[in-house]
This record gives sequence, C-alpha cells and structure tokens, in this order.
Amino acid sequence: MPDGPIIGAIEAGGTKFVLAIGRAYNQIIAQTIIPTTTPDETLSAAISWFHGQSAQYGKISALGISCFGPVELDQSAPKWGYITQTTKPHWSDTDVAPYLGKALGCPVGFDTDVNGAILGEYAHGAAQGCDAIYITVGTGIGAGAIVNGALVHGAAHPEMGHIYPRRHKEDMQFKGICSFHGDCLEGLASGPAIMARWGASLSDLPNNHEAHGIIADYLAQLCITLLALYSPQRIILGGGVMQSDGLLENVKMKVEDYSNGYFAYDKDRYITAPLLGNLSGITGAFELALRAITD
Repeated sequence: MPDGPIIGAIEAGGTKFVLAIGRAYNQIIAQTIIPTTTPDETLSAAISWFHGQSAQYGKISALGISCFGPVELDQSAPKWGYITQTTKPHWSDTDVAPYLGKALGCPVGFDTDVNGAILGEYAHGAAQGCDAIYITVGTGIGAGAIVNGALVHGAAHPEMGHIYPRRHKEDMQFKGICSFHGDCLEGLASGPAIMARWGASLSDLPNNHEAHGIIADYLAQLCITLLALYSPQRIILGGGVMQSDGLLENVKMKVEDYSNGYFAYDKDRYITAPLLGNLSGITGAFELALRAITD
C-alpha cells in the first residue's frame, strides 16, 4: 500500500452511513455501508467496523465526518460535534464526533453532509477553484457553500433547504411535510414530500406528470435565491431526487426564466451535476480528516 497515514471517513446520512478507510479519497482500502437506525445501534456498528479495520491495516490517524443535521459546529460549544434538533426520529441531541473520536482515539474533522459534499467537489470535482454551493435533494434538502476555500458556517450553519418558496399555482393545497416548517422547500420538494403528494418517486412518475415541473420550479427558486445572495461561480445539484431524468435541465430552464436576463451567468456552466457523482460526501469526509491532522 502507498505510504501515508490511514484515515477514516464517514458520510453520515439519514438513511445510511458510508464508512471508509484509506490514504485519501482515491486510495480507499476498505468501505462499507450500514443503515441509519438508532444512534446506539448505528454508532456502535461504525465503531466496531473501524476497530476491525484498524486491527488489519493499522490505527486510524484521524476521522472525518460529513453528517446530516442540523449539527453544532462551534468548537468552543459544550456540544460541538452533536446533532441538534433534527427531523430524523431519535437523533436529536446525539453526540457524534466526540463520541466517535474518543472511541477510536483520534482527532475528528466534523461538518454538515452538504459542506462535506461541497468540500469534496472543491478539492477534486466540479467546484475546483470556485466559490460554489452544493445542493442535495433527497430525504431532505440542504446546501453547503465554500468561499475562498473556506466552508461557510456563521452563527450555526446555513439551512438553505428551509427557505419558504413561492407556492406553485398547481400546488396550493399540499401542506408540506417538514415537521418544523410545513411547506418550506424541504417540506415541498424533498423525496418524502414527493412520495407523500403523488405516491411515487419523481423518477417513477410519467414524464408528462405535473410533478416534474412543480419540483423543478421549487428547486429553481432556491438556485435563483442563491444567485442573488451569494453570486456563486458554480451551483452543483446532487442527491437522489436529482437522478430523475431531465430534472437538472428543467431546473436550468426555470432558473433562466426567473433570472429574466438580470443575472449574468451561463446556466450550463454554472449549474451542474456533481463531477464526483455519489462520492462527493465521502470525498469531503476524507478532506475533513486530512484537515483535522494538520489543524
């Protein structure tokens, strides 16, 4: 195996945890997936797997975690590294980073899942050299931003998926599913919201179904809002819902309509799919681990 420290990485999602060890994102030695059940079951399974890999390949020098949230990112806060008040049942107020760091005996780099994804794309993907935003559309909707190579945090961290979009004229009755906000963007356009409204995933609905236009419209509203607020050089749209045929192109066209010639940008250059595909998050987790070693 190549020289260099063995590092661990976790892409912690609301449905599954992706675990990996390696020298870097493109030098993975071992990888597995465990379901996200209860905190005790999931974190115990992760620790057990990393201990097994350490026994075979050597002690992990650092761990990077890109985690669903909301999470506490202030390193001076008593609950740094915790998941805070989340829509995921049983996971509110869960100790993640300190617990795993203590169990594995190593420093931990910790951030949101979407910040992990944008960090991965910034280091090795579609956002190289860019001030950029990564939007994930799946079980939830979130977005992470990177400016001048630094991840955007603020008082906590951005929750871009919880903006309130203008309701589509053909979607006025659905109340939304967000347990905190009802018809925020996540409550209207996430995978579970699509399923609740139409009884199927977007990719399983006919191409002429109204859902395709409605969801594209809501996501375009997020993109145009981000163009106005951040003026990013790249907006990357990922996540399971974005795998639906034609959705990315529909969003681009809707953004162009909403722009109405005001924002100077090339939609085909600046709004794109992740270059790393479904590896953006785990790549970012490796980058977080490397940063934890050098910090």
